[in-house]
Amino acid sequence: MGPIIFGVLGPVVAWDGAGDALALKGPRHRAVLARLITARRRVVPVAVLVEDLWDEPGAGAVGAVQTFVAALRRVLEPDRPVRAPARLLVTEGPGYALRAVPDTVDAWRFEAAVVAAAKLSPAQALEQLKGAVELWRGPAYAEFTHEDWARGERSRLAELRLRAVEQQAWARLDLGLAAEAVPDLDAHLAEHPWREDAWRLLALALYRTGRQADALAVLRRARSMLAEQLGVDPGPELRRLETDILTQDPRLGLPAEPSTAAARLWTRVATDYDRTVAAGARARLESTIELVRNLAVTGGGGLRAAQEHRLAAITAAEEFGDPDLTARVIGAYDVPAIWTRNDDPEQARHIVAAAERTLAALPGGGSHEAVRCRLLATVALEMRGTRSPRGPGAAREAEKIARRLDDPTLLAFALNGTFMQSCTRAGLAARRDAIGAELVELAARHGLANCEVLGHLIRMQARSALGDFPAADEHAAAADRLAERHERPLVSVFTQWYGALRLAASGRSPRAEAAYETAAARLPGAGMPGVEHGLLPLTRLCLRLADGTTSAREAAEHVDPDADWGPYRPWAEPYVLLRTGRRTDALDMLRAVPEPPADLLYEALCCVQAAVALELGDRAVLDRLHIRLSPAAGELAGAGSGLISLGSVNRWLAAITEALG
Repeated sequence: MGPIIFGVLGPVVAWDGAGDALALKGPRHRAVLARLITARRRVVPVAVLVEDLWDEPGAGAVGAVQTFVAALRRVLEPDRPVRAPARLLVTEGPGYALRAVPDTVDAWRFEAAVVAAAKLSPAQALEQLKGAVELWRGPAYAEFTHEDWARGERSRLAELRLRAVEQQAWARLDLGLAAEAVPDLDAHLAEHPWREDAWRLLALALYRTGRQADALAVLRRARSMLAEQLGVDPGPELRRLETDILTQDPRLGLPAEPSTAAARLWTRVATDYDRTVAAGARARLESTIELVRNLAVTGGGGLRAAQEHRLAAITAAEEFGDPDLTARVIGAYDVPAIWTRNDDPEQARHIVAAAERTLAALPGGGSHEAVRCRLLATVALEMRGTRSPRGPGAAREAEKIARRLDDPTLLAFALNGTFMQSCTRAGLAARRDAIGAELVELAARHGLANCEVLGHLIRMQARSALGDFPAADEHAAAADRLAERHERPLVSVFTQWYGALRLAASGRSPRAEAAYETAAARLPGAGMPGVEHGLLPLTRLCLRLADGTTSAREAAEHVDPDADWGPYRPWAEPYVLLRTGRRTDALDMLRAVPEPPADLLYEALCCVQAAVALELGDRAVLDRLHIRLSPAAGELAGAGSGLISLGSVNRWLAAITEALG
């Protein structure tokens, strides 16, 4: 069951993990809940609640507030044992606070999405803003429009929504979709005619669709409305736009023209291809996988679509009964991969099985060495995060073939496989750094832009693990420059998380926490569930443990058991039990925690487990963790992910050694 979701972008509601609305009782109960949400996790004193809820509070007002809170707690935490402390609507100091996580309140999700969209490519921003605006079900805090305590938050959210609609229009204009922007802007201005930016956007959209006269008419309407209703003249940007349209300034049409030309060319080529190449031809399948390969690097939506189509293409290729064709289809998907956990493990197993069948069916001899190398590299990539010896073996064999053939593209693909199999134990950051360095040099020499980005991201991670943040900064910046030049929007997902890591590593935890929340807002649209699931709650826990001054018991007080812990749930469960004082159960759960997967968070998860083992004094677990972490001595735990850190591995080893006596 998922966490409780709160909605304030419309009437105030709450939904349970199954999506069913909760019975929040009367208007006062909703008012208490809404008032706590406006406080954004901060404490609201009881005296303030009384003042906000009643114009003239009676003698029983404080007791009434306590009754409302008790009723809300029964609804929000129905399974909480009697006398157990509340986890969501908590009592703290002189009042109450709602400890909702940011992604469980629609207004907070909306705000994070709008802020993040400003840093995305137009295509990504359009997708993100569409989802953000769709969160609105009506005016914010709809039943509290006349309450003073809601007025500021309602105004702020309303302004942010108007900006989001206008940002959507800008994104459409940047993508050459001016005609699509016009209807929404018309409707937007009908409700909010004082928005000068919206008038400017509508006029520009009309001009870019060839409607110059309509664009000028819109500007005249804007001038008239502003003068008659507000008594002001249009601002300088509106006046300048009118002049530019009258003179047909060529700059006004630039963003749309290349897009339109490209769209026409695409349509013509696709039509000719469809007419010329037979429906069942093998050439169609090979063309399809090339499209899928290119689609994967266009952004979150493209990556998700590519993942869906990839297995279908492999299945279709196997139906031809031609191992050469199947090998080409499987091996053509040489999309660089930076995260060592699979997005879809089940699909990965199917792809590995198909690759192994094809390897077995290929004839021997040197003419098939290149496709064999690609199949082996695919096996290595798709088996990332597992502990099967087949993955490292396939990576070594693919790299050996690529070096023998002296093919830079093949070698880059094989090195990606080698990187994916370089997390089999702790302390391998230097090895990954060497892989990244070779990729950067190889890719720069042969014009392999995607692989050059990959190399810089690998070095960003590895230098972070080695504590060399100046070098990591340089590689993050280089990756961003290449991504911007070659339109690779997903790169900034990782560099943005790295920016939050830098804040955390420099001891600026409050700023780091805010930066992580902003970075996490982008993950749902990034098409990378292997990165997304569980990462934010794990990050929050790591932030509390990183400086070595917070015990596992203290950190457990802030662990949300209802959060999406994803694959990290086994490492979170001991903290959940510690939080409720169940130390014996926590010890049993601690001993059941498996060895972390062979991925970039290996050291981090070892330290998360070590904190509980130190709290509970479990020598056997501590001894195992000391053995696992020792090869990483001198590194920063978790920083090799480029996302999070738990501080110096040496500090953790010293604490374990001291506990072991």
